[in-house]
Amino acid sequence: MSSLAAVREGYERFDPRAYLQNNYVPPRADFSSEDCVVPWKLRCLAETFASGEIRGRTLIDVGSGPTIYQLLSACDHFEEIVATDYLAVNREELQRWARGEPGTFDWSPFIQHVCKIEGRGEPWQEKERRLRGRLRRILPIDVHRPDPLGSPLRPPADALLSAFCLEAVSPDRATFARALGHVGSLLRPGGHALLLGALGESFYLAGAARLPVVPLAEDDVRGALAGAGFVLRRFCSYAMPPALRTGVDDVDGVFFAHAQKPMEA
Repeated sequence: MSSLAAVREGYERFDPRAYLQNNYVPPRADFSSEDCVVPWKLRCLAETFASGEIRGRTLIDVGSGPTIYQLLSACDHFEEIVATDYLAVNREELQRWARGEPGTFDWSPFIQHVCKIEGRGEPWQEKERRLRGRLRRILPIDVHRPDPLGSPLRPPADALLSAFCLEAVSPDRATFARALGHVGSLLRPGGHALLLGALGESFYLAGAARLPVVPLAEDDVRGALAGAGFVLRRFCSYAMPPALRTGVDDVDGVFFAHAQKPMEA
């Protein structure tokens, strides 16, 4: 069994560009098919934000990695988005994209697809500008500390989003559950939490790094949310088809969960 120290050591070799190539180009990012995993993730998020229920001043994205796709539907509903990551290389990748520097990963097919499924006829360049404008802070985070940002988020976030983070930095299910409780402290009472994550995955590759993942079942996720005090609003899952099992990981599927932090009595 991997230790937390071993997990931290493994991430010193994390290569953001290799990770993006492994997961965010075809075949996994094939927008010609709604059955592909990336369009499925984008649709889960778009449908959830389309309700208009999840909105406010601040959304915090926990463990953003080098990606922005998870924020595309969210950026229409919040004044400020706070991205976070443990690794400086990932924060730097996000900062370069936010500044519009040349040579960053091309997210335009993702933005175009989200605009299409949202169905408002918005030019994709406008959504890109909006996200860049609202991505105001990119902060270091350690989800294994009771105070993940090192100091409380003031005011607490109205919503929390986290995609493929907690299970990828936790050596076991108990550590995953504790980390979920830690990041939940960043959210105001009554706030919403949206999680995307891997099911049945034990490793993934990012360049020279072979990174351990705690293999989760659906019941593990449901139990961790309940243990952290969340009320589950929606849960769905996606089975990874053989054509998308490319050898860069051993993931069985993906889950999406929408949960809510109860109001204080």
